[in-house]
Amino acid sequence: MKPKVSFIEFLNSVPLGWGFLYGDYREAFEIIFDVPSECARHLAKGEADVGLIPVIEYQRIVGLRVLPGISIASKHEVKSVLFVSKVPLKQVRRVALDSSSRTSAALLQILLQKFHRMDHIEYTEEPPLADRMLEWYDAALLIGNPALQLPRQSLFVYDLAEQWNEFTGLPFVFAFWSIRHGVNLGELVQIFYESRRAGLNHIEDIARIYSAKLSVSAGEVRDYLLHNLNFSLDEENLRGLDTFYSLAAESGLISSVRPLEFYN
Repeated sequence: MKPKVSFIEFLNSVPLGWGFLYGDYREAFEIIFDVPSECARHLAKGEADVGLIPVIEYQRIVGLRVLPGISIASKHEVKSVLFVSKVPLKQVRRVALDSSSRTSAALLQILLQKFHRMDHIEYTEEPPLADRMLEWYDAALLIGNPALQLPRQSLFVYDLAEQWNEFTGLPFVFAFWSIRHGVNLGELVQIFYESRRAGLNHIEDIARIYSAKLSVSAGEVRDYLLHNLNFSLDEENLRGLDTFYSLAAESGLISSVRPLEFYN
């Protein structure tokens, strides 16, 4: 039986999945296409063997192991995780959170509470429809493709990875591959590394395909993948992740910090 892999249908994940979406490994896995929150749910319920999950969910789901060396991260500005507001930041009281989000929702709450000293915010999850979110709320968190497609005129726009980097001096890790307890991938584990390598070698193809899908110029797609995203889990990214987990625990968003257990 093929391993079941829960995969995020966002542009930022395409380089990681290129090998089994379009490349040489299309028959290796059974793919479940999800948004980040659903990736975590399928893994927690045992409905997937491997998931590209929001990093905060590692602390909430028992028994996961992390695939070493791979993530979706940003060293500075990410462009696809945005806090957008109709009013100046200090006037924000009611916030709509993209219901697809988990890590970004936690990051936003840490930034507003700890760094901007804004304690009295009402947060509500909503579908990622910017017009409706901003009709009913002061501000909204949008992630992934909806954030990339957002018209920014007449809005206050804050890039959350850029904000994080300004306050901490560190990169931010949004997602990584996690493997459910008891799952042994054997030699198939190498496909995840080969798939990333293939994806980074096919940036021009990704730009052409997803420019048409998202109605974003190929140049913008290329620039986003090459300059706004980082697909490693290097020492600097791990420091950023450790800091995020510590602040999430301080803020009561997770009960405690569990050290990363890597898949061997």
